[in-house]
Amino acid sequence: LPGLHIFAIALALEVSVGKTNTVTALNNSNVLLPCTFTTCIGFQDLVFTWYFNSTELVADPAPLPLQIYHGKIKNKATEPTLIWHNPRVEFVGSTTKKDNNISIVLNGVEFSDAGKYTCHVKNPKERNAQHNATIFLTVVHKMVETDNTVTLIIVGVVGGLIGLLILFMLIKRVVLFIIKKTQDGKKECLVSSSGNDNTENGLAGSKAEQKAPPKA
Repeated sequence: LPGLHIFAIALALEVSVGKTNTVTALNNSNVLLPCTFTTCIGFQDLVFTWYFNSTELVADPAPLPLQIYHGKIKNKATEPTLIWHNPRVEFVGSTTKKDNNISIVLNGVEFSDAGKYTCHVKNPKERNAQHNATIFLTVVHKMVETDNTVTLIIVGVVGGLIGLLILFMLIKRVVLFIIKKTQDGKKECLVSSSGNDNTENGLAGSKAEQKAPPKA
């Protein structure tokens, strides 16, 4: 039924490695591999495992080289119990706080550590529901700083062009306003001059055409 399907989705176990699934680490440094999980109905005897370049499930308690950390959490009130881990891997999460954090730190990173790391969670309380998320690690000899000089130059040029365009439009509006005012002034002058005395030109309506008043 649709209602039961929606209910099942709401209770589904989810695992996340954050907003990005890529991490870059400097050779011989320590790197954090983040992972959290969520479940609406809680958990009981939850098992989580970190794998390197594999998502293959490993039977307890025999760890394979691809398994780098294996832990178990009894309930929300207890912190994880270590079952097995690679000596270079350190658990730095906590499950008694708000976030169910099962992140690890890989110490002394080497170039051979580059690859895919999968955080896998199994929750018996949700009928053994399982989910995982993957993060990709890149190991570099030297961190390259991003040069933003070209970007800043482009932004400066574009900003300057926009400023010049705005200035040009303002000057154009002022010039058009002055021209309009000048034309309006000329029209007013022509209208007022049409009613002036045109005696010297002998035009109609001039004083030259006015007859002398009859003598008494």
